[in-house]
Amino acid sequence: MSEVLMPKATAVWLLDNTSLTFAQIAGFCGLHHLEVKGIADGDVAENMRGVDPIAGGILSREEIQRGENDESYRLKVAESKIAHIPQPKRKGSRYTPVIRRQDKPDAVAWFIRNHPEVSDAQISKLIGTTKSTINNVRDKSHWNSASIRPVDPVTLGLCTQIELDEVISKSADKRRKMDAEKALRAEGPGLTPAMDDAAGYDAHEEEEDAHKKDVSADDVFRDFN
Repeated sequence: MSEVLMPKATAVWLLDNTSLTFAQIAGFCGLHHLEVKGIADGDVAENMRGVDPIAGGILSREEIQRGENDESYRLKVAESKIAHIPQPKRKGSRYTPVIRRQDKPDAVAWFIRNHPEVSDAQISKLIGTTKSTINNVRDKSHWNSASIRPVDPVTLGLCTQIELDEVISKSADKRRKMDAEKALRAEGPGLTPAMDDAAGYDAHEEEEDAHKKDVSADDVFRDFN
């Protein structure tokens, strides 16, 4: 599985800012090359904002340059420089400045569209919103539904990239199960082979058929004599 936590958003950025091939981007982001082509054509991840992997520390400019110079080169994820730094645990709910509170529905919509595996409780804790707001955005009953646009919470300033990555990482197993179930549903139920008509007869029916064949004309008209 790819170590890139937001593969489609990263692919969007790489398509817009580099000359890497679809295959190179697909290999780095853990996507199928046709999915990357769909992103480039605008059929997949439409209106998704790209995420800069260089700023996120998962890819270097030198690594991109190597890939652009050699189409057969496979990009490697950069070693994290902050993974060993313990992050302070936040106590209580997050305080969000008033100017940012109107952006929370946009962040909720981003989670619903791009990371349905993240639970409502995780979303609520991360960006400091309520479950009723999440439900209203999901069923489009929010008072401002017409203006809500999915935007990631880091861009909106509602959380840090490290906090977002941690939440998505914790839900990675659930995402894999959801993708597997979706793939099974897409395949559909298998077709049951048609049963040969002859196979529907049981032994009793066969005996009755044999008995009928043995009946003579004398047996049939015996009762009329």
